[in-house]
Amino acid sequence: MTQKRLSRRTVLKGLGVSVALPWLEAMGPANAWAAGAATKNPAPNRMAFLYVPNGINMADWTPASEGPLSGSLPHILNPLAAVREDILILTGLTADKARAHGDGGGDHARALGAFLTGCQPRKTDGTDIRAGISVDQVAASRLVDQTRLPSLEIGCDAGAMAGNCDSGYSCVYSSTMSWRSATQPLPKEVNPKLVFERLFSNGPDQKRAERTARRKSVLDFVLEDSRSLNGNLGVNDKRKIEEYFTAVRDIELRISRTEQMPPIQLPSGVETPSGKPASYPDHVRLMYDLIVLAFQADVTRVVTHVLANEGSNRAYPWVGVSDGHHNLSHHGNDPKKKEKLRDINTFHTTQLAYFLHKLKSVQEGEGTLLDHVMIAYGSGNSDGNRHNHDDLPILLAGHGCGTIKTGQHIRYPNETPLNNLWLAMLDRMSLSVNTLGDSTGKLTGLDG
Repeated sequence: MTQKRLSRRTVLKGLGVSVALPWLEAMGPANAWAAGAATKNPAPNRMAFLYVPNGINMADWTPASEGPLSGSLPHILNPLAAVREDILILTGLTADKARAHGDGGGDHARALGAFLTGCQPRKTDGTDIRAGISVDQVAASRLVDQTRLPSLEIGCDAGAMAGNCDSGYSCVYSSTMSWRSATQPLPKEVNPKLVFERLFSNGPDQKRAERTARRKSVLDFVLEDSRSLNGNLGVNDKRKIEEYFTAVRDIELRISRTEQMPPIQLPSGVETPSGKPASYPDHVRLMYDLIVLAFQADVTRVVTHVLANEGSNRAYPWVGVSDGHHNLSHHGNDPKKKEKLRDINTFHTTQLAYFLHKLKSVQEGEGTLLDHVMIAYGSGNSDGNRHNHDDLPILLAGHGCGTIKTGQHIRYPNETPLNNLWLAMLDRMSLSVNTLGDSTGKLTGLDG
């Protein structure tokens, strides 16, 4: 290292590890993230798409009126009260291609398959899987030379790439949100350890195995490089490096503890998951922490996260719900079932609140990570009891580098394509795309 200004692409390397760095004052003005970019934004814009299955109990989700999110929030949104000024609630958006259009049953498969594509998944014999390119992959293809990973696809439920999971639809549709092309679904990674390795490993599997055998942190392998760097940094940069390394180490330790936990006692014939936390809440939060880390290090600017596969019948005993999620979504207007469904939905928004607070706690330039992201959260089903795909539960968090006016509830005319929102988000990534799936134009009103 020298006293010269550090490159934004500076990484610390050692034994197959490449650790990207967050923005530092030594890298020059915060608006210099993209070489030659004529912008005053303090950082690049990023996008993440978070999916929850089976729809949402809409009566406990939808604000009573349009405009500022003031006063009491609906029950499901209440965990987000402290970040209400950082979110938008968007109602009236529709995923038309999640409807049957002559294909009969299979609303769960279509809901996820069409969510980011706006294209109609079709029933086949399993040899001709087809949907459409998803918005995240449109962005990834345009940003491929900007970051180490064009995109990151993660989740908390393993997915099958074959088989029949929903009324004749391939299991691919029920478990995959990201599509590189109409015929190329991108499977998600559900093992936090492998996600971590993907973010930081820079060598072949042999070196990864060597690190594991020696039980060292990735930081240990870049220690010499970091010492050389540290001697050339100011007080603020040293603090940022220390905070960033602490976050990396914390995730490593949590993954390590997970691997050392005793196996779960499962019924005969059920295999114990490998490399995942035994607790679903722990798994969700660990995955959220990894997204924060990926954005903080600018390893990628595009993430998809499926919190549970469509049609998931997971129980949520930690919030007092022992019934299966999918079963409860077909509540038949039973008040007790709707209350349990509300509690599941609230659990997910509580985890979302954790994620947004974490983004807001990371300083970046003159703002925070939450200032420089767009987080889309929602489901391709609305009321799971009716399997309707209009008036979807959609939330947009983050300020998009100053391009989004948050703290609002915006109601759009019913049947407004969800893909219009995706076009508007691409536009805020400086990626000009005219059409995507069933879009009819870029969604307006996000900037106030």
